[in-house]
Amino acid sequence: MGTALVYHEDMTATRLLWDDPECEIERPERLTAALDRLRQRGLEQRCLRLSAREASKEELGLVHSPEYVSLVRKTQVLGEKELQALSGQFDAIYFHPSTFHCARLAAGAGLQLVDAVLTGAVQNGLALVRPPGHHSQRAAANGFCVFNNVAIAAAHAKQKHGLHRILIVDWDVHHGQGIQYLFEDDPSVLYFSWHRYEHGRFWPFLRESDADAVGRGQGLGFTVNLPWNQVGMGNADYVAAFLHLLLPLAFEFDPELVLVSAGFDSAIGDPEGQMQATPECFAHLTHLLQVLAGGRVCAMLEGGYHLESLAESVCMTVQTLLGDPAPPLSGLMVPCQSALESIQSARAAQAPYWKSLQLQDVTPVPTSPSTHSPEGRPPPLLPGGPMCKAAAPAPAPSSLLDQLCLCPAPSVRTTVALTAPDITLVLPPDVIQQEGSALREETEAWARPHESLAREEALTALGKLLYLLDGMLDGQVNSGIAATPASAAAATLDVAIQRGLSHGAQRLLCVALGQLDRPPDLAHDGRTLWLNIGGKEAAALSMFHVATPLPVMTGGFLSCILGLVLPLAYGFQPDLVLVALGPGHGLQGPHAALLAAMLRGLAGGRVLALLEEDSTPQLAGILARVLRGEAPPSLGPSSVASPEDVQALMYLRGQLEPQWKMLQCRPHLVV
Repeated sequence: MGTALVYHEDMTATRLLWDDPECEIERPERLTAALDRLRQRGLEQRCLRLSAREASKEELGLVHSPEYVSLVRKTQVLGEKELQALSGQFDAIYFHPSTFHCARLAAGAGLQLVDAVLTGAVQNGLALVRPPGHHSQRAAANGFCVFNNVAIAAAHAKQKHGLHRILIVDWDVHHGQGIQYLFEDDPSVLYFSWHRYEHGRFWPFLRESDADAVGRGQGLGFTVNLPWNQVGMGNADYVAAFLHLLLPLAFEFDPELVLVSAGFDSAIGDPEGQMQATPECFAHLTHLLQVLAGGRVCAMLEGGYHLESLAESVCMTVQTLLGDPAPPLSGLMVPCQSALESIQSARAAQAPYWKSLQLQDVTPVPTSPSTHSPEGRPPPLLPGGPMCKAAAPAPAPSSLLDQLCLCPAPSVRTTVALTAPDITLVLPPDVIQQEGSALREETEAWARPHESLAREEALTALGKLLYLLDGMLDGQVNSGIAATPASAAAATLDVAIQRGLSHGAQRLLCVALGQLDRPPDLAHDGRTLWLNIGGKEAAALSMFHVATPLPVMTGGFLSCILGLVLPLAYGFQPDLVLVALGPGHGLQGPHAALLAAMLRGLAGGRVLALLEEDSTPQLAGILARVLRGEAPPSLGPSSVASPEDVQALMYLRGQLEPQWKMLQCRPHLVV
């Protein structure tokens, strides 16, 4: 349905009129730099452009007191000295004669975006606004924020659209205490914030920014704080926080709408955050949120003060909202010990309120202000594998940002090589039905070692798969779906792996569901990670050969994806993903769609799904839609994982954590 971009040039009018080193970083160029970069990359042109409107007095009153709104309105007629005196009554605030107009536009932009998404005019969008909002409270401006844009949007979605479950994700580097205060007793809003905390020594210096602040009254468990106690958090730390903390709770909450307080001062180069997450990380965070709420995601700009980092991060976010694959992440995916301490503390604080955490080991770990330094990240323990190299020092922000580029998606995003007579009836209109096939002689050469591929129908299907796979490896196609006779599924998958590795793929992830064994002649060289979901028992035969039974409950399936599949995948960092639904895979369409959608965040979206020929056209249709960037259907409120599923997951994590650090959600104590 498209992506909205909401903006108004008047929001550049408010600016600092006097000397104030604390406030000077919040300047109009933040918006113009981001918008200019969106235009340069052709991203603005692909969005539905909406001009922001002013929020009304009644809409501001959804979260702010009438007296406070009146106070801000009066700033329109104040002189510079009066504005400076009034600003001094608040923490880190400046007022300007245009502030009231700009702040109303910022709040109104969020309202327009929510209305567009919830009425079905668009699927998602970004409101490019200033002043920001997440620090603003009912009767007080705070931290550059005048009106609480995201909080107003959430209250509006509840009042006007009748929503009952709204997730707010605040990835700004500062704690959004304004949002927390406004919703801390409201179970209809799940608020998640990570923020630089440093044991309370970083602004806003609040005790209630710590992990044990979980809400109050009926809202207990609906405030989730993840305090970062050191600087230098990077891509692995952010992804680990999503996989091990936010997403388990979000799936259990089952939101109807996702609002993002999109502050990019948590990106590399920003003077406020001093973090190391690269802009492409925000593409991955956005992608992971798009599997929730039917893809209804509304992002609203908060902080971000390094103009280059801000502009690139905004582009990455919008690119992903548009459905483009997320670029691969740079650097080793090894969370630091301080991040793991924070994640585990937050999990322990939330465990009493969330079933998805209660069966897992969430014992809190002691933390100390003298925690591990950023340089103290453990080296990867992957002998012989693709990550067996020393961690390179983090590049300087400017040089790293200079290397970034937004690679356009292939002109053909998703192709299917299927022969079912009614398959075109269930495919989205822009998914291409492949006509070509590999050369007969070449196909026969690949099939020759496999007796099951001798039959004509198997040989024909193999030729179509090879042709599709070559298109993906050459960059002509981004993702695809192919079919094979059930009797030839294992052999076809073996050929697909060997073809991928011999034609450009350096690291190949194969997620095999059902009765599919790892090919016996597959080299043990660390280039292939084989994960079988549907094995008889949980087994880690090697760090690159893992099997687990198919979970029987939705909660167990989600735990398997978030706690095993994706941590392994992000640690491995493949450049090609194969998903094979083999004989007896037992996976329902929505579950298969969720798995494919989440794996699409890997390998730049290069995902090939292999189905049995007798699979339903509906299964192929739903997979085609998620591979082209649509949101998977909701699984509904997740059930609790069975004790057997939890036991299998915990066993495998225990076996594999020493090698795959992304599996860790608690630090290893040094005795």
